[in-house]
Amino acid sequence: MLSSLAAILALAASEGGGGGLTDIDSTLFYATLGLFLIFAFVLGKFAWGPLLKIIEEREKSVREQVEGAQKAQAEAQALLSQRQEQLSAAAREREEMIARAQKEAELIRTDLMGKARSDAEAIVEKAKQQIQQEKSRAIQELRSQVADLAVEAAGKIVQSSLTPEAQRKLVDDYIRNLPKQS
Repeated sequence: MLSSLAAILALAASEGGGGGLTDIDSTLFYATLGLFLIFAFVLGKFAWGPLLKIIEEREKSVREQVEGAQKAQAEAQALLSQRQEQLSAAAREREEMIARAQKEAELIRTDLMGKARSDAEAIVEKAKQQIQQEKSRAIQELRSQVADLAVEAAGKIVQSSLTPEAQRKLVDDYIRNLPKQS
């Protein structure tokens, strides 16, 4: 077949002619048409099928990649919303922890204030007791000194008329009758 085509072309070339631009050479036309049909048949038989197969495989690959990208995007979106939910849950938990810590701090402060107040009241009460004891001790000492002075003075005045025991009894009675101060 190729040999016949080559023969047709050789014949067309040997005729050579002096045709113009508008002249149609029928041999050249049929040879070109024959070559085109042979070329189309060969391409259709050997190249067109594999090319279509390659194109279909490429189209399938692109489609799968697009679907994969869409699936990945959906997964990323789901993951993003999950992370946002986790962040908001963590923020709520943080707020709750802060509120609990503030309540605990307030309870501790109130407890410490109460304890400090009771300690201060205990210290004041103890100080009052000590002051009362010191006051009682001072009054007792003062009475004792007054009694001694009174006995001594009375002893000088009535040295001859009363015995020391009688003088002491007289002074003790006098001190007992003194007004008591608290």
